Amino acid sequence: MTSVSPPVVSYPLPALPVPTEPAPELLSLARQSPVLQTALPGNTTGWLVTGFREVREVLADPRFSRALAARPGRELRGIELISATSLLGLDPPEHTRLRKLVAGTFTARRMQRLVPQIAAIVNELIDQMLAGPRPADLVSAFSLPLPVQVICQMLGVPPSDQDRFHAWSDALVGDWSKDQGEMAAALEAICGYITELIAAKRAEPADDLISALIAARDNEDRLTEDELVYMCIAVLLGGHETTANMINLSLLTLLDHPGQLARLRAEPDLLPGAVEELIRYVQLSSALPPARVTTEEVTLGGVTIPAGGMVFTLFVIANRDPAVFTDPDTFDITPPGTHLGFGVGAHHCLGAQLARAEMQEAFRGLLARLPGLCLAVGVDGLRFKKNMTITSVAELPVTWDA
Repeated sequence: MTSVSPPVVSYPLPALPVPTEPAPELLSLARQSPVLQTALPGNTTGWLVTGFREVREVLADPRFSRALAARPGRELRGIELISATSLLGLDPPEHTRLRKLVAGTFTARRMQRLVPQIAAIVNELIDQMLAGPRPADLVSAFSLPLPVQVICQMLGVPPSDQDRFHAWSDALVGDWSKDQGEMAAALEAICGYITELIAAKRAEPADDLISALIAARDNEDRLTEDELVYMCIAVLLGGHETTANMINLSLLTLLDHPGQLARLRAEPDLLPGAVEELIRYVQLSSALPPARVTTEEVTLGGVTIPAGGMVFTLFVIANRDPAVFTDPDTFDITPPGTHLGFGVGAHHCLGAQLARAEMQEAFRGLLARLPGLCLAVGVDGLRFKKNMTITSVAELPVTWDA
């Protein structure tokens, strides 16, 4: 196959004129080629994979290694350590072994049993909003406490300790320019807490995820103590900021498409499909995702990537691929829910069903119980946090009909 020269995109990636959507410049370049080239800091060339089929190929092809990127020959700290020692940073056979051990604990049945608990938390938070002043800050009143409470219940963390988990999570996945000492202290604290909690659950098992992970085994193989600790932390961090900000950005997207929002209010049965479309359409992060490194020269999308190349799969751009989607830039809550928002195959997100349930119940409650829900300020008046991996609005003032 003849290799072609891919378009070159500047780094940092183009700024977003609309925080919830990909930059038009990047979309335009991606439609010229499914693989783009960019110059990274340190005079390193990076390869941005933007085609739907090409992203799937990267995730399935062992020549694209996560372990080589996650363990670059230096001391790992903070969230880097969690990533490198969890499913996110492993290749087969280590990835296969760990995935096989833990996948049975993230069953659809277990996730489905959480739905009434999620609905109860949603209603309790909305009760508090209705009893309080307007406008209310959706971030602090609803979208942040919801996933923290859900995940802590799922893990089996006592309610009295949930505020501590929230603070540790903020320290570990918040502003990446934060003092490394603060991140190290948070990691040490959360590791110590989880270690003690595992010991308590081992002595007295309960119907929660930590107890299920302790019991998980494949013949004589089971999770090591470090794997148990890091898996619990990964579950906490992975479902905290992502879900909270997905709720915020999804609401902004719905408000920006009033016809679709009106239809969803009138037909709440469309919620499952609407959530899939939001996951496809909304850009949760404009930062580069975790890299993969090629173990040998690879031709992808007609572009030759050398051995040792840093490859980044841009899921949100792939979710706008016109070769797969008829009208990719149109937000429509009724089409089939095809997307790469949760990855595919062995790299499919274990928490996908939980995220779907939280999104569905969150909007089921918000749209039903807060009629006329809208922003209390203009979009231009919103403040987004700086230096964040995930697009994070600092506050989201909202109001609703009395």
